[in-house]
Amino acid sequence: MNKSPLIGMTASQLAEVASEAGLRSFAAKQMARWLYQKRVTDIDQMTDLPKAARQWLKEHFVTGREEPLQSMASVDGTVKYLFRGEASRDVEAVMIPDGERATLCVSSQAGCKMACRFCMTGRQGFHGQLSAAKIINQILSVKESEQLTNVVFMGMGEPMDNLEAVETAIEILTAPWGLAWSPKRITVSSIGKIPELRRLIEDTKVHIALSVHSPFADERESLMPVQRAYPLTEVLDMIRQYDWAHQRRFSVEYIMWGGLNDDNRHADALAKLLRGIHCRVNLIRFHAIPDTDLKSSQEERMVAFRDRLNQLGITATIRASRGEDIMAACGMLAGKNRPMN
Repeated sequence: MNKSPLIGMTASQLAEVASEAGLRSFAAKQMARWLYQKRVTDIDQMTDLPKAARQWLKEHFVTGREEPLQSMASVDGTVKYLFRGEASRDVEAVMIPDGERATLCVSSQAGCKMACRFCMTGRQGFHGQLSAAKIINQILSVKESEQLTNVVFMGMGEPMDNLEAVETAIEILTAPWGLAWSPKRITVSSIGKIPELRRLIEDTKVHIALSVHSPFADERESLMPVQRAYPLTEVLDMIRQYDWAHQRRFSVEYIMWGGLNDDNRHADALAKLLRGIHCRVNLIRFHAIPDTDLKSSQEERMVAFRDRLNQLGITATIRASRGEDIMAACGMLAGKNRPMN
């Protein structure tokens, strides 16, 4: 019998489990504490639950904790972890150390439906949604779990395409009965599915990052097919309806390709698009993937582009490249295709 995981459950869901086990309602908080704060890996470790209740739980549930299948360390300290995913595709999470910060980049899907031209994940197609349990397991099961300061939903998959599980994971991360993190420690990236992105903004207080990559509709569509369904101008019109100057941050992700989107014409058009939105633009180096004619911008072009945006009143920075030697950088996550037993 397949047993359901307990991690990934909210307080109300754990209360239902407690009721089924014949426990009083406060047992839900006890289970949550064991799962998310004490981070146990076995139901028998929940020692303040009656032995009979623990036995019943073991017959129907598992904690859901799974160790990484493997890990790989970069020369710059970045660590890429492989976790069991869905169907025949495993998923990757990346831990990025940066001084006192330790950021985990988590995946929300095995593969991706969005088919962005520059992304390894999109090339492999879609293999399945990750449950809230499998998302939370990435956070709880990396070696650096206790030292994490931030989580970014920028790994494999489009978070807005699996919004229910992503929002459940955010609730577990931020609720007092969960990990009790501030939502300021969480950033969710999206390519701009408007209904789902609006819901996330209104349901949570996490930071939002939008993948833009070109200010011109035809060019962006050639890079990101989502442009046809959700034009960038419409996404930004929706973004303008919210307050980004207080409590939460809105940022724009902009991968730079040599000879494609890295000149003054693009900088000027991007600044015009973003006028009136309190935001920051992250300029990202492109990391070459197989079978593509795209090439990375030269350093001097990236610096000039950043300076142009800053002169036009748009805060822009060049994101430091991390983990390229272990295929852990932006757009390079692919997971592993293997037969599942």
